[in-house]
Amino acid sequence: MEQQSAQAQWERRTQRPLLALAVAFAVAYAVPIVDSSAGHSLTAVCTVVEWVVWGAFAADYLIRLALTPRRREFVRTHWLDLGAVVLPILQPLRLLRLVSTLLLVGRRARMAPQIRLTTYVVGSVVGLLMFGSLAVLSVERDSPDGNIRTLGDAVWWSFTTMTTVGYGDHAPTTGLGRMIAVGLMLSGIALLGVVTANIAAWFISRFEKDDVEERRQTEAIASLAEEVRLLRAEVARLAAHEEQRR
Repeated sequence: MEQQSAQAQWERRTQRPLLALAVAFAVAYAVPIVDSSAGHSLTAVCTVVEWVVWGAFAADYLIRLALTPRRREFVRTHWLDLGAVVLPILQPLRLLRLVSTLLLVGRRARMAPQIRLTTYVVGSVVGLLMFGSLAVLSVERDSPDGNIRTLGDAVWWSFTTMTTVGYGDHAPTTGLGRMIAVGLMLSGIALLGVVTANIAAWFISRFEKDDVEERRQTEAIASLAEEVRLLRAEVARLAAHEEQRR
């Protein structure tokens, strides 16, 4: 129990610092893509920041693993965290560092009880739009046959892809760009399903509350009617008894 409380205490204390590091990662990832004229030194600094943030999340995973008393169960139930930590080592691509950091931020953010589903969905939509646009721009901008050349083109493409509208005016031509498109489409469908399910659950809960209130009122009316009936019967009995006495 002592180790479990230590793990929970660690997670509570490191949540905000890790989210701040995630913001730093977002800036470091976006700067070289948005500013195509960025020098080698600035790009190198951004790359270092990305790896430092990934290292912080990796260290966080190892510390949480050391603090938990049931390490096998922790690894089994946090396999996504482990995959996100190992992924950039297997193939040191900037896109994989992006994916792994997003996964780790999402896993750590969901541990906070104060984060509501709506906030999580909105944050997911904004994050996917932003990083999807940056990722596809980074791989499509220099493609000879590509038509996603500016950040505006990339953002518009991300909107149409996530909503599965797909106007076709912009489309990725590289293999990696198409992989990003598949990820955005699946994410958009999943988020739409979550929002739809959440709205449906809200309506169902409202109807259930109305039904419960209606049943409670019906039961109260029935109970009151029974009391009135018993009261009338008692009055009739007393009246009959009084008549007999006379």
